[in-house]
Amino acid sequence: MALLTPEDLENINKQLQEADSTVRRVTGLDIKGICKDFYGTTPCCEKVGIVPVTSGNGIIGSFSESLNAIAGYFGFDSFITDMPDVSGYYEAVKNGARIILMADDNTFLAHNLKNGKIANNQPCTGIIYAEIASRYLKADSKEVLAVGLGKVGFPGAAHLVQKGFKVYGYDADRTLLEKSVSSLGIIPFNPVSPEGDRQRKFSIIFEATPCADTIPESVISENCVISTPGIPCAISKELQKKCGVELVMEPLGIGTASMLYSVL
Repeated sequence: MALLTPEDLENINKQLQEADSTVRRVTGLDIKGICKDFYGTTPCCEKVGIVPVTSGNGIIGSFSESLNAIAGYFGFDSFITDMPDVSGYYEAVKNGARIILMADDNTFLAHNLKNGKIANNQPCTGIIYAEIASRYLKADSKEVLAVGLGKVGFPGAAHLVQKGFKVYGYDADRTLLEKSVSSLGIIPFNPVSPEGDRQRKFSIIFEATPCADTIPESVISENCVISTPGIPCAISKELQKKCGVELVMEPLGIGTASMLYSVL
């Protein structure tokens, strides 16, 4: 997945509200309701310490502030440490944090210090976006197209398989595709050149790539939902409007909520 930029995180509360509205139309529940129902957990005044990390490419502008806003949006009591890195971790613990949120270039994690549960953003994001897609109220079949089968996409596709969906999948990386076929039993399907299956359309599409315009019009059925954490967007605004696609897409909040609820 692509690294976030400050521009991706602009107006994060507005983005969350819009995503909430879409998720409610698609599933009948808002994001908080999906997380509560899926994980069977509810926040209860847990204090979340957000620790900035300076390693690698350094701190993304407004990232910690966005996490703080997201945690508050979903009912958590959160704060950002004054110090980064190890000093920040120490500060968070000393100030009573029960859950630590921190990220470097490779890993974004939530760690519950009381019960020991730990969550990685990549699988948590893939699973919650797949879960939202699986609850689509207007789905016309149990067939799903999964595009992108890497660290976010593979856990999402696996979740859909476990829920009994017939998953068609594609990844530009042949190794990732073959791994998904052999371990999950998904059906290879190239949405751009489907090789003899040109009439197949999907009302549920799960997309997890760092590429734009990965979903062509030919695979979009009437009443289609595309659930995607991918940046840039998997579908153009013009095509989304033309086909009436319900687009579940938000850069950080849904995956972060999934992490937080998973470690309660």
